[in-house]
Amino acid sequence: MPSPIAKLTGSAQAELFHDLNYLNMAEIKAFCKKHSIPYTIWIETKDGRRKRTHEQDRKGVILNRIRHFLETGFVLEETCFPSSVVSSEGPSVPLKPEDRLYYGRYDKHDALMTSLLKKLTEGKFKNGAIARILAREFWTKGEAPTFKQFAAAWMRETRDHTRPNPEWAFLSDIANKTAGSNWKRIRLQKAQRVLKILDELFNYY
Repeated sequence: MPSPIAKLTGSAQAELFHDLNYLNMAEIKAFCKKHSIPYTIWIETKDGRRKRTHEQDRKGVILNRIRHFLETGFVLEETCFPSSVVSSEGPSVPLKPEDRLYYGRYDKHDALMTSLLKKLTEGKFKNGAIARILAREFWTKGEAPTFKQFAAAWMRETRDHTRPNPEWAFLSDIANKTAGSNWKRIRLQKAQRVLKILDELFNYY
């Protein structure tokens, strides 16, 4: 399948790719289902099989997958964490800095984990989006970091993360001082325009 956006001008492509950030998750998943673009996370089992989890990729990951599809016509494979970073066993007690953070153990409500990470970050750690994105980046690369490594990476990431991610459209517009009282209406208008363009592109095919 050729690139669905090949007939758009460069500026129109750039505007479309930017305004994809204004789609909400329901709109994004509807498009993904229509074009068989994966958005659910899978894990590899010890015997080499793949198992679908109940968790979904972050918005930015899914949007990048959509952009790749629009540019190339090809669908990237789903996120699948290798078995080496997956564990359903409970953490050791007491939890130590050298213990590893596996997929299946990360729980933002886990008081022991949060307490350890706060100690390792001089009380600064927060179980927010940055922490969850960082953990998934490690697991995607096939790494289960120690809590000490994860804490150090979190400190670096929060230091360098000075602006909201583009896919966090509302927060990004606040940072750019373009989020007025009518932001919800503007978001809806942008989303409707994006979906109309996408429908027209694929009706062409």
